Amino acid sequence: MKKVLFISSTGGHLDELMQMEPLFQKYNYYIITEKDKSTKSLKKTYGNRMFYLLYGTRKKMLTYPFIFIINIFKSLILYIKIRPEYIVSTGTHTAVPICYIGKLFRAKIIFIETFANKNSGTLSGKMIYPISNLFIVQWEEMLKLYPKAILGGSIY
Repeated sequence: MKKVLFISSTGGHLDELMQMEPLFQKYNYYIITEKDKSTKSLKKTYGNRMFYLLYGTRKKMLTYPFIFIINIFKSLILYIKIRPEYIVSTGTHTAVPICYIGKLFRAKIIFIETFANKNSGTLSGKMIYPISNLFIVQWEEMLKLYPKAILGGSIY
């Protein structure tokens, strides 16, 4: 059974990721997101398949760089622990380090650009696009920004 890591930040990106929950049982799956009040209960549902990174937001620029650096190291540790064959992400900054780490170890990277953007790409999407094995957009307009992407339609 293929080992698949599903990763995203909290909020809408995690909501999109969790739309893929019916797929989880088809794989030896793991989930990573940021730890905050809204995600603590996921540990009860997913047990030892659920991992957390530190919550960080670019709105808090004094602490964000330090949290991001810590999350890079935590991502490396989690990658080595899980050793996924595939990494599936709906973004955002939380997913970038582990996607690059995964690429170094020859994992396949699948990125789904957020439904929230119809005409402009996210920073994480722009960073992961060049290394992705499969890049999926939810709006036809996004194919102009990501010509090698495939149109997957709405995840909702």
